[in-house]
Amino acid sequence: MASDPLYINDNIVIAGWELTEQFVLAGGPGGQNVNKVSTAVQLFYGIKASPALPERVRDNAIKLAGRKVSKDGVLMIEASRFRSQERNREDARERLKELILKAAEPPPPPRRKTRPTKGSIERRLKEKTGRSEVKKMRGRPENE
Repeated sequence: MASDPLYINDNIVIAGWELTEQFVLAGGPGGQNVNKVSTAVQLFYGIKASPALPERVRDNAIKLAGRKVSKDGVLMIEASRFRSQERNREDARERLKELILKAAEPPPPPRRKTRPTKGSIERRLKEKTGRSEVKKMRGRPENE
């Protein structure tokens, strides 16, 4: 199944030869199945050298993946949630797809600068003078 292409969206398709899977023993519950069968999946994807991703998406995905990306630019996703190898394989591919879809989202619109309203400026100044009066009242009383 690693040879099957991974369809992210209409524009992005990762070819099967770019994905490498390795099966390892999974920890955690599962009884004897855990000790005997390599059900956990490590999915490797050379994200830095991939021709399938646009530059902006690639940079965003590397930032989102964080420590999952090695110094060589290889992304590793480990899936061991399920007891079967097939479901873990699907889970790893789905998590890669989610990561790339999140990276492909358009950037948020730039913030528009706004000025405070006249009323809010007046309220702020009134509150400041009120605090000032309260603090003045806390001081020593003047000799009369």
